[in-house]
Amino acid sequence: MPLYEHVFLARQDVSAQQVEELTARFKGVIEENGGSVGKIEYWGVKSLTYRMNKNRKAHFTLMNIDAPAAALQELERQQRIDEDVLRILTLRVEEHEEGQSAMLQKRDREDRGFGGREDRPRRGPRQNDAAQAEGEN
Repeated sequence: MPLYEHVFLARQDVSAQQVEELTARFKGVIEENGGSVGKIEYWGVKSLTYRMNKNRKAHFTLMNIDAPAAALQELERQQRIDEDVLRILTLRVEEHEEGQSAMLQKRDREDRGFGGREDRPRRGPRQNDAAQAEGEN
């Protein structure tokens, strides 16, 4: 069966619990139609680049799916009907990634404090600073 990575965005005003219920319902749709869901990652609430249906933020969820095309079509049909789902994106892939996705790795790095200026070594004086110091003497 073909492999897919499926991401859906849920409205910002639904709770994380409701997003879990949506995910469980969508997983059931895939399993009823002869497919399976390998990994589900909840990426949290993130800001959107532009407003979608008056929402500035959304709950992001990734599902790794192994299912026939008919199961995926039914999933997407039900998501288009659901008022809580803002957008969907499905990509066919050759194989699923092992471990965490890039989005969760990024969040873990940020949680540990990487990426800020405090991690960088201090630079020495600039050449212009040294030339100005000589000119003042």
